Amino acid sequence: MSHFDVNKDIQQVEECVAFLRERLSFIPPIVIQLGTGLGDLALQVQPTLILPYSTIPHFPAATVSSHVGNLIAGHLHGVPVLVLHGRFHCYEGYSAKEVAFPIRILSQLGVRILIVTNAAGGLNPAFTPGSIMIMNDHLNLLGDNPLRGPNVESWGPRFPDFSVPYDPKLIALAQMCAHACKLQNIVTGTYACIPGPSLETPAETRWLRGCGADAVGMSSIPEIIVARHAGLKVLGLSVIANVNSPDQMQPIILEDIIAAATAAGPQLERLLIAIIQSTKGAIDDTQTT
Repeated sequence: MSHFDVNKDIQQVEECVAFLRERLSFIPPIVIQLGTGLGDLALQVQPTLILPYSTIPHFPAATVSSHVGNLIAGHLHGVPVLVLHGRFHCYEGYSAKEVAFPIRILSQLGVRILIVTNAAGGLNPAFTPGSIMIMNDHLNLLGDNPLRGPNVESWGPRFPDFSVPYDPKLIALAQMCAHACKLQNIVTGTYACIPGPSLETPAETRWLRGCGADAVGMSSIPEIIVARHAGLKVLGLSVIANVNSPDQMQPIILEDIIAAATAAGPQLERLLIAIIQSTKGAIDDTQTT
């Protein structure tokens, strides 16, 4: 027997959308989701509203210490944005649908662009720690999909196309901004998402690389799938916290990953600010209706 309750899903989305619409004075076209160790960008936002996730109806609770758990509305260097300061993960016990719930809500409010950031482990031997990988494809190895269950046609199509999961204009814009900012170690590649929380064995590392993955992490893909289902343009940026060879594996410590992501934070912030300031001219339909 199916455990999906589409009427409950619709009711929760409608209640949350109504709650936020009453409190947001405007709906920015862009939402930025900040990943592990990358929360300092939120300090540069001039907020008009800060809502803890715990106060928003039906939002999951952020249980990872490096994820603050606030929805911030405001301006980043003069550009209106929404910031998800912290995210949820399947390894916390949430389904992919629950993880992606905030993006479903923001898409219903009228957001048009999702910029996702995360910290990842490097698999491509050409990468170096501290590199920023512009995501151009992904492997969903979660064993779950946020679109499982009955489809709500007003949210998106039953079988969304994923032949171009990441927006080519936004990728080109990110590369142009990186060059203009004279940033080093900007790469592109495929991101693999695993369930976690256990980290990769040598055999798994070898297999992931053989599958074509350039980096591996435990987040972002449920949100990206829902964003594309809803018609949003997506840009993904992964900070490569470490690079491991399956033949010379080194212990992977979470604190080291957070420290490496934090160290790369200023470079990512420069890139994000440049991208945000350039989106209006480069993408012709960022404005909400």
